[in-house]
Amino acid sequence: MTENPTIDLRSDTVTRPSSAMREAMANAEVGDDVLDGDPTTRRLEAVVAERLGCEAALFFPTGTQANQVGINVLTTPGTEIICDERAHIVLFEKGGLAAISGVQPHPVTTVGGEMTAALVKASYQDSPYLTRATAVEMENTHNMAGGTVSSEASMDEVSSCARELGLGIHLDGARIWNAAATGKISLEKVGRWADTVMTCFSKGLACPAGSCLAGKKDLIEQAWHVRKRLGGGMRQSGILAAACLYAIDNLSGTLEADHEAANILAKTLSGHPELSVAPPETNIVMIELKKHSSEEALQLLGAVGVRLVPVGSSTLRAVTHADVDERAVRLAANLIGEALN
Repeated sequence: MTENPTIDLRSDTVTRPSSAMREAMANAEVGDDVLDGDPTTRRLEAVVAERLGCEAALFFPTGTQANQVGINVLTTPGTEIICDERAHIVLFEKGGLAAISGVQPHPVTTVGGEMTAALVKASYQDSPYLTRATAVEMENTHNMAGGTVSSEASMDEVSSCARELGLGIHLDGARIWNAAATGKISLEKVGRWADTVMTCFSKGLACPAGSCLAGKKDLIEQAWHVRKRLGGGMRQSGILAAACLYAIDNLSGTLEADHEAANILAKTLSGHPELSVAPPETNIVMIELKKHSSEEALQLLGAVGVRLVPVGSSTLRAVTHADVDERAVRLAANLIGEALN
């Protein structure tokens, strides 16, 4: 009897560099980025700024650090940032808002992870007795909402509203490349919507590490100093930047295949009576369990070689990526259905 291979759908961060990406890394022109600049890193920052319609960009080892630095340069200690209650900066960044910037979240409940101008206005408090907001944060795509895409219309409205109120705007665009692949937003408009934006290369673009913070030139200059303070300055960072440049050129156009794989997974699983699965917009599939707890389901799935992530007591998350082809996704869907029914 042949054992099933392990199919890892926990995240799109589990990918491994392809041979072509490794070759690009091995051949990267490098320098000391802290002392006098790494040429490949400078090239990546210029490309990212141009693609996102921003004035400048700065390379970071992680998206979490880039998020925290972006928020730091926009806010003042003792104030708050308006954001979704399920935002990555609230749930998964270890209290960095308070610990690093002295800022508290003002969490709001969104529909499908989409921030709106109405929510921002309702959350803004102009009172000597209440905590003042100095920024608003948006997330696109939204991780905990199932990879949903905020529309250009809503991004425009939130941006205009925030600027009317004098609020800085940070965009957690960890998967902004996935959002753009749907055709629902244009990458070059990002600089119009946000003062600072983080984009991550170790998620949909399958790089081993690396993120960028892009935005207005004066804010990115400030961000350089905060990054240094947090230990984010890297030396021959061009080795990592080369992987990111390769991914932008060669993998950003393949994200639609990941989205289609997610749709195949969701459609197959939605036919099982013990599961509830909404159609995904991008590469994240949320699976609601009617019969098992998340813990029970993970044990059953582990036995058949499928790896998912729990995001609630009865909810699992699957993320399609470059290392799982359509055949593997169809096999995973069958194994999940059999194991949980």
